[in-house]
Amino acid sequence: MTSKIIAIAVDCLDLDRMAEFWCAALGSEIHRQWRDERGKRYLELGLGPGVDGADSVVLLQPVEEEKRIKNRIHLDLAPLDGGQADEVARLVELGATVVADEADFPWVVLADPEGNEFCVLPPR
Repeated sequence: MTSKIIAIAVDCLDLDRMAEFWCAALGSEIHRQWRDERGKRYLELGLGPGVDGADSVVLLQPVEEEKRIKNRIHLDLAPLDGGQADEVARLVELGATVVADEADFPWVVLADPEGNEFCVLPPR
């Protein structure tokens, strides 16, 4: 028996602001939303078909506490068109901040509006 990834979950204080950022960053839209038994709202951003043909999603889930430490898992992004510097500039304009940009590494570490780190690599 094995498992597959059905979503990448991102904890959010401000669900709407994070949906705006990640939809713009990934060229996506809200694919589905629902409320749990306690009334908390969740948003799924569709990313299109994954390797098994099923839609891949980023799940934005509500939390009450702010981020405190570095992520143990993060997203690596690469621009579909244009260069790495242009993509970093675009994401910063959307609300990301540059955390680290070291010449020794081919990636730039950014943080989304709530501090979740992710990397931007050169185009593939």
